[in-house]
Amino acid sequence: MEEDNNTRTVSSTTTTNTTTMDPKTGFNSISRTFQTLRPPLNLPPPHATISAATYILSLHYKSPFPSSSTLLIDSSTSHQLSYSNIIQRSKTLAKNLTLRGLTKHHTALILSPNIFQVPILYFALLSIGVVISPANPISTTSDISHFINLSKPVIAFTTSFNRKLPKLPLGTILIDSPEFESLTTEVKGNSNSSTTAVLPEVSQSDVAAILYSSGTTGKSKGVMLTHRNLTATVAAYDAVRIPTESPAVSLVTVPFFHVYGFTILLKSVAMMETVVVMERFGLGKMLSVLERFRVTNLVVAPPVVVAMSKEGVTEEYDLSSLKSVVCGGAPLGKDNFDAFKAKFAQVSIIQGYGLTESTAGVIRIVGPEEASRAGTTGRLISGVEAKIVNSDTGEAMSPGEQGELWVRGPPIMKGYVGDPVATSDTLVDGWLRTGDICYFDNEGFVYVVDRLKELIKYKGYQVAPAELEQLLQSHPEIKDAAVIPYPDEDAGQVPLAFVIRQPQCSMGEAEIIDFVAKQVAPYKKIRHVVFVNSIPKNATGKILRKDLLNKILQQQTFPRL
Repeated sequence: MEEDNNTRTVSSTTTTNTTTMDPKTGFNSISRTFQTLRPPLNLPPPHATISAATYILSLHYKSPFPSSSTLLIDSSTSHQLSYSNIIQRSKTLAKNLTLRGLTKHHTALILSPNIFQVPILYFALLSIGVVISPANPISTTSDISHFINLSKPVIAFTTSFNRKLPKLPLGTILIDSPEFESLTTEVKGNSNSSTTAVLPEVSQSDVAAILYSSGTTGKSKGVMLTHRNLTATVAAYDAVRIPTESPAVSLVTVPFFHVYGFTILLKSVAMMETVVVMERFGLGKMLSVLERFRVTNLVVAPPVVVAMSKEGVTEEYDLSSLKSVVCGGAPLGKDNFDAFKAKFAQVSIIQGYGLTESTAGVIRIVGPEEASRAGTTGRLISGVEAKIVNSDTGEAMSPGEQGELWVRGPPIMKGYVGDPVATSDTLVDGWLRTGDICYFDNEGFVYVVDRLKELIKYKGYQVAPAELEQLLQSHPEIKDAAVIPYPDEDAGQVPLAFVIRQPQCSMGEAEIIDFVAKQVAPYKKIRHVVFVNSIPKNATGKILRKDLLNKILQQQTFPRL
């Protein structure tokens, strides 16, 4: 895991004819594609023998801060570990796991909340070419069986409370146990074992991780990400690195088992940030942690931004250290953006857009000026190109025109494990079909309208649920909301809203319908409202609309309008 000073790097950019590319939008009128406006990537050759772990640490060594700087802080105990300590622990763990028989191309299933041991484990496994396969620790037995069938792990790493795992060839290791602690601090075996543990060479083209797609539109798939994918994603952060006088202090509330938290963790190590780890999320606890550790960067999903914007929620906490909020995983509406900025004018909201299949963000905000733009998720990251495709005609669209976003570049996944049909449906000549309706403006900024498959088809009109949700969430007496398409004999589909009211709120269905109707075109009006106590979401705050639709179809029947 040491820095390889002899690694040959190459500039990785999309090929374009600059004479036909608009320098403001990045749009190439000949190829009908949008090119990145960011600096070029500096990457190893595609098949170079350098792991993502080695590459990331090579960036960390560029930092002006010493290795004694703190990498991890446990928010519950205030215990800290330095960069040098964690690097040494990862090296030791890699040797011990190799001596146990774990080697390149094996897969390791990881079920854990955000705790100290996870980053150590990730870097150890990446350095020896073992495929990381992290999943939600509260997954059901059925889900875990599905993950195992997809990724075929030979070993599992989990915590003491999780007893759902079947027997695997190399067993299960509890990462919160004395056994794991010893595996990270002393080499096991005979006295010469440190020299007999031969670490395999890892290529950029090797699979590094199998992450599970959110499953918002069906059963989750195993997304194969290569070391090249992870390297390119972190390199894109390095390409726009902004020097700081002291290490940033980041509180990462999103899970490390999700591509969002996973890549943020890798980026934080490369940028030599201090990461505050919070095992279990609670809004009050989070605000206390922000104050106590003088956090500068907060990494969250949109529901947290919405909650912080509400009156009276943050007043008793000193959040003056906060400089930026990284918000991703689901759309953040303009009204919610404006409400947060009205309360925290000094804090930049850094939005981005990406999928598990694109190794997280391929579109991102960079810098305070871009962060002042409400509604956009930013510009294409370094090394990535895109096109907007009309879903009906297949035609590539121009700036300002909506269509399905297709992206291409080094962060795009290898494919879905064991599912060539789904892979060929999603990857077309290297292009990833995102399934999201988007458009580019006249300065190259991208706006996400909604999921292609989630658009409500009302009498031939297309209605975006996200637009209506953001309107509903802007009402002070509404805590949260979700909108789904509901079958209707005359219209085809109509918008139906699930609403969580604030405590002591007595708003009725008619008031909510009227509130929305005054602000949207007639075909976008909410037609039904269901009051609920909770809305099902995945780990990053994305609404599980299929669960809501199934629930309502089973339990409710509405009269025709």
